[in-house]
Amino acid sequence: MTADPTAAPSWESLVVGAGPEPMARGPVTRTDFVRYQGASGDMNPVHHDETFARAAGFPAPLGVGMWPAGMLTAWAAAWVGPERVRRVRIRWQAPIFPGEVLTMEARVGSRDDASRQVELELTCTRQDGAVTVRAWLTAQL
Repeated sequence: MTADPTAAPSWESLVVGAGPEPMARGPVTRTDFVRYQGASGDMNPVHHDETFARAAGFPAPLGVGMWPAGMLTAWAAAWVGPERVRRVRIRWQAPIFPGEVLTMEARVGSRDDASRQVELELTCTRQDGAVTVRAWLTAQL
């Protein structure tokens, strides 16, 4: 299955374990981080200033956690249809740094035939295998 916002999946195709093809993004850049900072208003220098980030104990500026979380949930919402999204829960697990490639994955974790709701289990993973963001998206069909 591919994430195509013009072709939302049918209820019958949303079986436990099913999901769209994973999507890769990157390598991410410091410019990506700064653009998101400008849009979000989070101008903490740990996200763009090398000296500040190193003084805080990081090897380089790290991405704002909501940036990959937003990419992940927007991608999953496009797959099921954004009008179907009812709830999203997010857990940040590991930072991201410039040069990393992120892979987004989604699968149906559970479905309720009576309410016609599915809960998608989402992950955003760095190329070293560390999960950066774990999320759950509930959709109503």
